[in-house]
Amino acid sequence: MSNLRTPLSQVKGLGSAKEGTDHFWMQRLTAIGLIPLVVWIAFSVARLPSMSQGDIQAWLSSPFSAVMMTLFLIAAFWHAKMGLQVVIEDYVGNHAVRTVAIIAVTLICFALGVTGVFSVLHMAFTG
Repeated sequence: MSNLRTPLSQVKGLGSAKEGTDHFWMQRLTAIGLIPLVVWIAFSVARLPSMSQGDIQAWLSSPFSAVMMTLFLIAAFWHAKMGLQVVIEDYVGNHAVRTVAIIAVTLICFALGVTGVFSVLHMAFTG
């Protein structure tokens, strides 16, 4: 089998960073994990008598609902971060702007995810 790498890349040791496959699979796994979570949340919210804060707080005071909602938030924001990162890497040409955008997306997704999880836990433990 012939080697497809150029002699210069062999000398410099340049090759695959071996991160693209991990990123690809993690995004697919979070997408697969989100399928049953989105179905669960859709049916659960549809079954609520109303969308009042009291009904939602009573719903989230159930340990099962609180855990499922926390899993949903973690998977959703992780998946969103990875998807936005790919879009930024593919379409932002300037390296500095790309780096700042990826850092900003990471921090925003982290902050929103932590806020969501904190809110669920707050409603679960004070309800």
